[in-house]
Amino acid sequence: MSDMNAILAPGMLVSHPDHPAWGVGQVQSNIGGKITVNFQEEGKVVIDGARVTLLPVFDP
Repeated sequence: MSDMNAILAPGMLVSHPDHPAWGVGQVQSNIGGKITVNFQEEGKVVIDGARVTLLPVFDP
């Protein structure tokens, strides 16, 4: 898991760098490098933090 993913906590807003059409997502959980995010346009997705570095969104 990248250092950036390690700081992600429930409630934080993120975007997926490879799927911008998913919109902004809200982190639901971050356990053992598996990050569950509820995206506006895609719904709930479990992401492997070792493969993808999510981008924090500070101003949606």
